[in-house]
Amino acid sequence: MKKKANQSLAVQTKMVLPSDTNPLNTLFGGRLLAWMDEIASISAHRHCGRVVVTASINNVSFDKPILAGEIVTLEAKVSRAFTSSMEVFVDVYVEQSSGKREKCNEAIYVFVAIDQNRNPIDVPALIPESLEEKERFDSALRRKQLSLVLAGRMKPEDANELKSALFPNK
Repeated sequence: MKKKANQSLAVQTKMVLPSDTNPLNTLFGGRLLAWMDEIASISAHRHCGRVVVTASINNVSFDKPILAGEIVTLEAKVSRAFTSSMEVFVDVYVEQSSGKREKCNEAIYVFVAIDQNRNPIDVPALIPESLEEKERFDSALRRKQLSLVLAGRMKPEDANELKSALFPNK
């Protein structure tokens, strides 16, 4: 079974309240991480229809501070599905008073689907359609291989996709 990437889209909108902020009156990074984890897990669940657990956070980018009172929209979508794991991109936008949205943060989460005994189970393959979906899909295998190499679970010489990206003329 295969599912389209857009079928996993999950969107959540939040207002940054004083209880969400740090002493600088900006959104506390840990609160944003929790929001991103929640919306990413919903996206992963939509893709596989099973219980999912967070396996890793491969990248978090805090590009711009988010101020108290601002409206934040989080958009999550599965970028690639492997055997039992799914990579999920989370894009974070701040809505200006004019209604214009500006991207301020992003993250890449990895989830694993599990059964009632907490064992990993297979997930549907992913069909990317848009240009962005295809780019994220293609680069996901390189990110996975890099993570496996860094964790000592894959030999660098076996990371063919990663090697071809780093050394295109070899």
